[in-house]
Amino acid sequence: MKFDKRKDINPKYLLLTLTIICILFFIMSFVARDQVAAIKNFTNKLMAPLQQGINEIGLWTDSKIENLNTIEELNQENAELKEQIEAYQTDIAMYQNQLAELETLQELYALDELYPDYNKTAANVFAKDSSSWFSVFYIDKGTEDGMFVGANVMCGDGLAGIIVECYDEYSKVRAVIDDSSKISAKILPSNALCTVEGNLNQYQEGCLAVTNIDKDAKVNIGDKVVTSNISDRYHSGLTIGYVSDISYDSNNLTKTAYITLTVDFTNIETVLIITDEKFSIYN
Repeated sequence: MKFDKRKDINPKYLLLTLTIICILFFIMSFVARDQVAAIKNFTNKLMAPLQQGINEIGLWTDSKIENLNTIEELNQENAELKEQIEAYQTDIAMYQNQLAELETLQELYALDELYPDYNKTAANVFAKDSSSWFSVFYIDKGTEDGMFVGANVMCGDGLAGIIVECYDEYSKVRAVIDDSSKISAKILPSNALCTVEGNLNQYQEGCLAVTNIDKDAKVNIGDKVVTSNISDRYHSGLTIGYVSDISYDSNNLTKTAYITLTVDFTNIETVLIITDEKFSIYN
């Protein structure tokens, strides 16, 4: 059995002992007042720097805690600002997209105003063939939207091409620069008849050839080339380009001009399609 010392001390004796100690301390503080004062003064001198250090540590700790709270608040504000910036960036992108769409609509409206005699509808280009140029491309409207083979397609300030294949929801367009394209045209103001021949290699150099011009026709640099009324595929008066160079052919009967096109075939996003039919059957 273990021996527990705490059970051997009588509480009465413990209380008596503590009382005697307190009385002795009281008598000593009264009798040795000067010595106690000296001890107290020494203790104060010893404790004062320690207390001051503790106070400084407390102030430093408080400042760090305050700084941490400030940093946490700043981090929260920074996160909120980032969310606002992301929202603003989304809004800006949306507004830029709307502005681009508005500019496109304005361009289409201006193009529509150039040819008031024809009924037209807009379409978006969604694909093109592997060529670097938009020599053959596809639009998002087909027979369900009233499209048909032979419909003239316009872009920029004039003629872009013609629909050669038409499906329910989309159509295939052959551009005027395509190697297989040939357009009966005329040069204004002389009304000289000619043929605009598509040629991707020539277009890469920035022009297309206009052939079969009568050698006596009055043709000058800057003259406008438009579709002719004798064309069986294209409506008359659609601008193709402007004469940039002229040369006489070796047969001494005709001359050839080179034109700068009104349509940029490096990038086409939207077009106007003339919905009036020029003919009933397209070959």
